[in-house]
Formats: sequence, C-alpha cells, structure tokens
Amino acid sequence: MTHAPPGYVCSEDGTRADVRTAPWGCPLCGGPWDLDFTPDPDAALEPSAGPNSLWRYGPVLPLPGAFSVSLAEGHTPLIPLGERIHAKLDFLMPTLSFKDRGAVMLVELARRLAPQRVVADSSGNAGTSVAAYCARAGLACEIFVPEGTSEKKTEQMRAHGAVVRVIPGGREAAALAARKEADAPGVFYASHVFNPYFLHGTKTYVYEVWEEMGRRLPEALVVPVGNGTLLLGAALATRELARRGVRPPALIAVQAEPVAPLAEAFAAGAEDAAAVEQRPTLAEGIAIPAPPRARQILAAVRASGGTFVTVPDDRLREAQRDLARRGLFVEPTAAACWAAVGPASPTDPLQGRTAVIPLCGAGAKTGLAP
Repeated sequence: MTHAPPGYVCSEDGTRADVRTAPWGCPLCGGPWDLDFTPDPDAALEPSAGPNSLWRYGPVLPLPGAFSVSLAEGHTPLIPLGERIHAKLDFLMPTLSFKDRGAVMLVELARRLAPQRVVADSSGNAGTSVAAYCARAGLACEIFVPEGTSEKKTEQMRAHGAVVRVIPGGREAAALAARKEADAPGVFYASHVFNPYFLHGTKTYVYEVWEEMGRRLPEALVVPVGNGTLLLGAALATRELARRGVRPPALIAVQAEPVAPLAEAFAAGAEDAAAVEQRPTLAEGIAIPAPPRARQILAAVRASGGTFVTVPDDRLREAQRDLARRGLFVEPTAAACWAAVGPASPTDPLQGRTAVIPLCGAGAKTGLAP
C-alpha cells in the first residue's frame, strides 16, 4: 500500500494543499511550496544498513513506503583538498551532477501520482537528471532549456528519451514557458525550484557529510547558489541534525559576480532580493537573476551565521584549472566554491574554519572554460 505523501504549505501565507491535487505553486501568492514534514529526531538513522542509494536515509525522507526509482545515486566520496577543506565529489553521481539527489525524489513522487507526462525547466544539469530518472521510471518527459544551453547536456536529455524545447532568451524565459505547460491537465511539473521534494533530496548531501565525518559536521559548508536548491537542502539537513544533537555549521553561499542578486541583498541587509540583469558568466548553472526562494535563502544564511561571497569569471577559470591539476575535472559552475575559498581567493571567508565544498558537475559536460 502506498501512503499519501506529506502535503504542501506556503511559507508566505500559510496556504495548504494536497500533493495529489495541488497546482505547481501557491494559488494565492504564486510562490514556491514548502513541505509539511518534520522527521522524528528519535527515529533510528543507520544509513550504512540501508540500500546503496539516496534511499539509505529513508527515515528522514518524506516519501514513506516502498520506492522503485533509483540509479544507485548518492554516497559520493569525500576527499581532502587542503588542511582544513574537504571536497565532496558529487560530479560522480549517475548523471554527473548533484541534481540527481533532488530528481530521484521528484520522479519517485511523480511515479506515485501517475501523470501523463513530466515537464521541467533547466539550464542543463537538472534537466539531464529529470530526464534520466523519468527514463528509469518509464515516464514521458519534456525539458525546457534556454538557448545557449550546453549541447552536451541537451544531447544527454534526448538520449534519455526526453523531448527538449529550446526557448529563446535566458533562464527565466525557459522557466516561464515550462510553467505555462505545467498548467495543462495530466502534467507533473518537476520543478527543482518550486517543488520542495527536490530540497528533501538535496539535503542528503549534508547527511552523507555527517555520515562520512563520523556523525559530525564541519564548521562551515560552502555552497554555490543560484536558485539555492543545494543551500536550502543543506539548511533543512542542518536543522534536522541539530535536533539530534549535531552542531550546525555556518553556510557560506557563493555567487557568480556578474549575476549576484542574493549577495547584493545580503550586503544591503535586505530580506528579499531584487532582480538583476542577466549577464554572461562562466558559471551558467548559478546565473539566476531572480531566484523565487530568495527570502528563504537569505534567512538561512543569516540564521547559520554565514555569509555570501562572489567570484569573478577569471577566478572561476583559474579554479577549474587548479582542480583539474589536482585530478578533479569539473565544470566552471562547480569550481565556484574553490574559487571562493581556495588558493586563488584574495581573502579567507572561512576565517580558519574547517569546511566542505561540493564539486557539483563534471567537466565532461562543458569542457574547460575558454
């Protein structure tokens, strides 16, 4: 018997909705959903006894009962990059990006809801993840991407059987096109921004760090931020683990200097972020001019005692090459955190703290930055 999944709740106005019948966003304010779900801190959590996949953290995940969608995602290595910094190699996930953590949750939810087709929008990696997991689940899939998206990523989507719609304009144009399609009957909108089940997948990143570090966390987690799905997942996990007695780390959020609405809002002491111009940057995966969860991201960083750091393209380029010389070939977006805290950084935002950075996407998807 499949249990009903936890319901949606809007953090802005308190609107609640049943996942099985809800629109893709809050019908009152149009904002993204949160989830009415808090894991029991007393529930046994022994991930090493679970399956070799994200589902090893079943007791803290919001999809109860038997699951069927998996590509043995998760449990990626944690390796030292220096005396105080470790890197988590999430580019070794099945589709070569950390987005698999959220995509497997969305597609398992979709499988249970049995839509006619799944729709998503992406600048690349989320789309490849959703396409792969839909293929695994036998679900028809359509991905909306902005023009200029890496051909290697769109080729990967098509290889998994997804229909790819290339939308003129930037990332926001692709999102708007997908949301229009999401209103059609029989469509499940696998939005990694609006659907909170994605965040409960990305939170497993921190649970794995906790497991790999002997049931503790570093003093800081450095996270690249565009739409904030990894950072908000990390914030969920650190709150949940705090209820189990684990000391929470500071969240250090990294943005690309050309498109940094959150860093600008944080520096100004604002609770929300104003939209900025969509400018070119090597870190295309985090170049989000108007993130829908901006208020939540800013609040999470402040509550953790963390901060924002911006990195210019020349440091991204240098950081990508430095990581490659260390045996780690990642895409430019994935080099953003190393650009912020590695040897090329002119300052030390860690202030002597121990830290973990994610290497989120494989360089094979983009090649070296020109």
